Amino acid sequence: MGELFGLDAEVAGVILLACMALILVLFILVIIISVRLSKLHKLYTRMMNGSSAENVEQLIGEMQEAINAQKAESQQTSAQLVSIRETMAKMKSKVSIHRYNAFNDRGSDLSFSLAILDDEQDGIVMTVIHSREQMYVYGKPVEKGQSTYTLSPEEKEAITQTSRSKQV
Repeated sequence: MGELFGLDAEVAGVILLACMALILVLFILVIIISVRLSKLHKLYTRMMNGSSAENVEQLIGEMQEAINAQKAESQQTSAQLVSIRETMAKMKSKVSIHRYNAFNDRGSDLSFSLAILDDEQDGIVMTVIHSREQMYVYGKPVEKGQSTYTLSPEEKEAITQTSRSKQV
């Protein structure tokens, strides 16, 4: 046979076959790399999550700004919550009524003492004494569960019941 570039035809055939095998291997590697690059691009797109950021550094910066804004909002919310709790502690939300018969020999349980207090046991206690002919109403201030006025046993019971009662 003839010579190709000064090589024997058999040697040239082997070289050509080796080049074709190398091209085939390289083509397979290009396909594998393309598939991996496609997967990596999908992951990158998902990570960017529709962000207007052009790169990862910009995305991280935007995320840090968002986190800082959330921290500031959380601190503001915590401060508001503390204020609300302080206000609620001062609300007269503990209410108790103690009914009794003021006149053992006649009448019924129409008399009562009503305590309206806050968490600090501050507020008022009202007593209504009912008889067949008349009705008397007394109001007394209460601070820390005590009053500057003498409290009847029924009024003390109404105050005591507020500490056991659930808030209204």
